[in-house]
Amino acid sequence: MIVIMKHGATKEQVEKVIDRVKKEGMDVHLSEGKEQTIIGLVGDTKKMLDVPFKSYDGVENTVRITSTYKLSSREFHPSDTVVDVDGVKIGGNEEFVTMAGPCSIEGREQIMECARIAKEGGAKILRGGAFKPRTSPYAFQGLGEEGLIYIREAADAYGLKVITEVMDEANLPLVAKYTDILQIGARNMQNFKLLQAVGKTNVPVALKRGISGTIDEWLNAAEYVVSEGNQRVIFVERGIRTYETATRNTFDLSAVPLIQKLSHFPIIVDPSHGVGIWDLVSPMALAGVAAGASGMIVEIHPEPSKAWSDGQQSLNEKRYKNMMAQIDVLTKAMKDVKKIQAEI
Repeated sequence: MIVIMKHGATKEQVEKVIDRVKKEGMDVHLSEGKEQTIIGLVGDTKKMLDVPFKSYDGVENTVRITSTYKLSSREFHPSDTVVDVDGVKIGGNEEFVTMAGPCSIEGREQIMECARIAKEGGAKILRGGAFKPRTSPYAFQGLGEEGLIYIREAADAYGLKVITEVMDEANLPLVAKYTDILQIGARNMQNFKLLQAVGKTNVPVALKRGISGTIDEWLNAAEYVVSEGNQRVIFVERGIRTYETATRNTFDLSAVPLIQKLSHFPIIVDPSHGVGIWDLVSPMALAGVAAGASGMIVEIHPEPSKAWSDGQQSLNEKRYKNMMAQIDVLTKAMKDVKKIQAEI
């Protein structure tokens, strides 16, 4: 349930509503917009249905939220949430943020070179996997803590933030020690215990869409994180599995405006996993910008042909920088597009 205050409602009027909610043993989430203040009720709202909020001075209306992803919904929090990653802001009308790096951290020299390339191309965040969920048990599984040490060192050397995947609760404290964003991979989108565990941290969470995950399931996965207190969620569209075999996945760009319509959390795109073919990555990255995404995460490698994993979808230095130059042109054009959209 949300309580919508009238335009111009005073601070005292808002406080009276909040006091009543807390008196009933519930918590509140305050959303203060330019036009109205909205008070979201957190907890079992059934006992609040008979409270005559409309009789309170300054209250315009009350609305029941019927979706199961209440805290993640746009109804509950009408204004955009901007996720601040130690100064790098993702969401709202902030700049388009690029996260770039290799699929797997292969060694200190490799991740340091990737950090250099990422930085020179304009990325703000360095990606790289230290723990790798692989289909085959015989494939490279990652360097573990050694890889985490290398990526942290490389990111710090070039003034970048770090995003890396956490695969299980056992390794969460270790990964959180080195990273700035906890990535939940596609295979773990519905690992509810892990989602609740990262929800208890205050570390931003990049939640990738499951291989066959629906939008509703994805939003409810975010709810597991938010319900534990972590309000720093970033959705990542990385393609879904369909009957199409020409590409690794089917890159569902309709998810970008749809998530923005249904949720207040930002969404970025992952064109590398979305298509799985390096020469399709740049066009799909540009399409992600045009769709309105707040950023992207992309795979790069000094020598993709020698990559230990996902070399077929990784960009080399020249191709990455060429793509980023195109991204820069389009993001500038999108500012004018957004001005026109705001007038509609």
